[in-house]
Amino acid sequence: MAQFKLHVNGTEKIVEVSEDMPLLWVLRDHLKLVGTKYGCGIAQCGACTVHIDGVAMRSCVLPVSQIENGMKITTIEGLSQNGDHPVQQAWKELDVPQCGYCQAGQMMTASALLADNKRPSEEEIKQAMHGNICRCATYNRILDGVKLASKKM
Repeated sequence: MAQFKLHVNGTEKIVEVSEDMPLLWVLRDHLKLVGTKYGCGIAQCGACTVHIDGVAMRSCVLPVSQIENGMKITTIEGLSQNGDHPVQQAWKELDVPQCGYCQAGQMMTASALLADNKRPSEEEIKQAMHGNICRCATYNRILDGVKLASKKM
């Protein structure tokens, strides 16, 4: 066990966990931030996507020991104060989710894309989002959601 100081959603948190514990389980089990989901455990589905210093990363395979002091972690709970991030607004407006399980990861990937590229082409959106699996196959609505969010940015 080791102690880690994490900067999560704008707040400093201290956790005492095993060095090889994936960040996903630190967030869910120790910090009770359960919006980030477990999907596959091998970084292939995207359900566990969070931002590390603004970059979309898979938290299921990222050991907490690789989070250096000062790195900023953002989960779906920290994307906006009131659920008013342009991606969240677009998702609501277009009723993007079906079951919703993958949507936190989808929104985190989309918001990281739009932070870097305010007006991505359809092909750029598809390329950025291709690693996020949706069991319900709402890919067309997700694509439309990203497009709408880009207009709201």
